[in-house]
Amino acid sequence: MDDVSGGTNEMKETVQQYIQRVTGYVEGKQPQAVQAATAKKLERLIKGVSTSKLRKRPAPDKWSVSEILAHLADAEIVGSFRMRLILGAPGTPIAAFDQDSWVTSGHYEKRDPHKSLEQFRVLRAANLALLKSLKPEQWKHYGMHSERGQETIEHIVRMFSGHDINHIQQIERILGK
Repeated sequence: MDDVSGGTNEMKETVQQYIQRVTGYVEGKQPQAVQAATAKKLERLIKGVSTSKLRKRPAPDKWSVSEILAHLADAEIVGSFRMRLILGAPGTPIAAFDQDSWVTSGHYEKRDPHKSLEQFRVLRAANLALLKSLKPEQWKHYGMHSERGQETIEHIVRMFSGHDINHIQQIERILGK
């Protein structure tokens, strides 16, 4: 499903509504700058917050901060892999994933939120370094997402930037910041 619900089990959006909402967060912003700032923003948000508070769900059907951090780390693995697949074989098929089943099967509730954030930080740095190395034409390379259709590297970067903002705002709401 690739984060259509944003991990909040709100009323399900269509794929098109999700894309519009998430890319809307980055209107007028530089996607790579947003991505470069995310790990530090997350670090500031959780600084001094107890692990038990980070693991507490705001409601039974809503993810905890810890689960969101684990989701961001796993989503970064997915993004890393997708971009590399596309760059190595433009036009390649891209599989969707069911984020809610990953939360359960990956035991996100037991993950250390600080380790999830560190994993995210390292993966994000590697992805940003890759993006800096791309030639202009490589930004137009695309894969065929099983649910969303053609997605260029440029579009994926915008989507991940909006995804960052979406989850930062979610964490701010949960922590009352």
